[in-house]
Order: sequence, then C-alpha cells, then structure tokens
Amino acid sequence: MSVNQATARTGEISTLSPLQGRDCLTLLDFTPREIQGLVDEALGMKQAWKEGKADRPLTGKTLAMIFDKPSTRTRISFETGMAQLGGHPLHLNRGDLQLGRGESLPDTARVLSGYVDAVLIRTFSHEAVEELARRASIPIINGLTDLHHPCQALADLLTLKESRGRLAGLTLAYIGDGNNMLHSLLEAAAATGIHLRAATPQGYEPDPAIIRRARKAATRTGADLYFTSDPREAATGADAIYTDVWASMGQEEEKERRIRDFAGFQVDPALMSLAKPDALFMHCLPAYRGLEVSAEVIDGPRSIVFPQAENRLHAQKALLAALIG
Repeated sequence: MSVNQATARTGEISTLSPLQGRDCLTLLDFTPREIQGLVDEALGMKQAWKEGKADRPLTGKTLAMIFDKPSTRTRISFETGMAQLGGHPLHLNRGDLQLGRGESLPDTARVLSGYVDAVLIRTFSHEAVEELARRASIPIINGLTDLHHPCQALADLLTLKESRGRLAGLTLAYIGDGNNMLHSLLEAAAATGIHLRAATPQGYEPDPAIIRRARKAATRTGADLYFTSDPREAATGADAIYTDVWASMGQEEEKERRIRDFAGFQVDPALMSLAKPDALFMHCLPAYRGLEVSAEVIDGPRSIVFPQAENRLHAQKALLAALIG
C-alpha cells in the first residue's frame, strides 16, 4: 500500500492537497490542521521508506536550491529527499547565478519560475525570501533565514510526535538565544498546542513581532508561550529541553561576548534533572560541547539529536510532495 493510499484512508490527504503551489516561508503560513497533516504524512513516508515501499510522486520535477550560507543538514536532506521522491535537485550558490553579478531578485524569480518546479533558498535576509516569493509563480521554501528556520521546526514536530505519540499538551523548554530557531519553535508550538517555555539572557529575547504572531495563533490551540531569563524555571517539569548554538552564522565575531553573556545557560545534567525523569534533549545541530550543552547530555541516553537530524529528510519529503506534487 502506498503512502498516499494509507493517508487517504485516514482522510488526511484532504488537508495536504490545498498546499500544492503554496510557499513555506514560516510555519504559520499553514493552518494547525495542515501542519498536523504534514507531520502525519512524514510519519507515513518514513515508515514506507524503511519498509522499501516508498512512492516517487515527484518524477520529472526539479527543485532549485540556492545557498548563501553553508549547510550540512539542509542541503543533504533536501537533495536526498528530492531524489528519493523521484525528482531532480539542482544545487546553486549565489556565485553560480547572475545574482552574484547584480541581477535583481524579481528577474531571477521570474526566470526560475520558467525552468523549475520549486525553489529552496538558504540565506541571510528574510525580506529577500519574501521578495522572491512575491515575484515567483512557483513554491518558495525557506531553508533558513536570520529570522526563521521552519523546515527544522517541522522536523522537530515530527521527532516529538514520533517519540511521545502526541504534540498537544507537551511542555518544551528552550534554553539559549532568541534566534531564528526559537522563532520557528514558537510558531510550531503555537500551531500544535505545545506549551513552550523559553529562557533567554536579558538582551537576547526573541523578536516581539514574532511573539505577538505566535501568541495570536496559540489562542486557537491552547498553547502556552512563556518567557523567562531563568533556565531552571523553564526546564522544571519539561517533557523535552531544546537548545541551539549561542552564536549563529554571521555572529562569529560576537562569540566571546556571547559566551560571557550566556553563562549559566548550558544544558548540563543538573539542568536536565529538573525536567521530567524521561525528558528528551534536542538540538538542531551543529552543537558545541562545553558551550550550549555538555557532552554528558548530548551524548547521553536521553539525547535524540541524531534521530532529530534524520527527521529533516522525512519532514521535508512530506513538504516537497505537498507543495510540488
């Protein structure tokens, strides 16, 4: 039985078919029901792939992938996923395009719309991705910007659903920088009923506009979004603890100052002990042992960072099939 047949029996396919031709710039571009449908479809696709029963719904389709930032998980998972779905991934750096010589984004968007079926872009400016989406007539997928990382957050939802059997009502503690990862986790939690407690140092809080948008979405699902500067308060009683690097790409010159400012925010065994006894540890990777997380935690029995990384592949396959298929 194909994944699509299995999904159709549950009625979920009806939540995914309206996604065809849509963009994925942030997770709140989708309704809570659509996000749940993507997570369920990803679970089905993962099981089918493990059993050797995967479909190839994107045969003859091409995904252009533009990278202004280096990548391990985003590039390899999208390239592999597109190939597994039967499509063709086309890897491009800015220097490979006339963008590197000053061609405008609107012109590039219109040209690519005539050649390929979707564009993945991993870049710095979120406004540039929005401009690309406005001008293109094909789906645009945000592979990461300085403001959002929706594909990672979708994989995180898949990982939590797979590990805990549910999303609504779980408590997720985020410890660290109020960066693009936290922004997308706020939106993911708001859309699925996860209670998210975010502990960030003073001066490193998430974007207020993104908080407002997430809180508005949370009113539909009952998610509680709580903010503090105390990591212990956030971790207490959590089902999972999540962290990210303290200095993201483009912030390397701030590393020493950030190490000082983030003192006390390392996820170590003492912090994990405040969470539930079976609490999980999550990290979007790459990780720096001895900074945002201790080796004992990330390499310990409660760490699920590598299944979480693998789930980028399966979550993004569901996204690609829904947007392009």
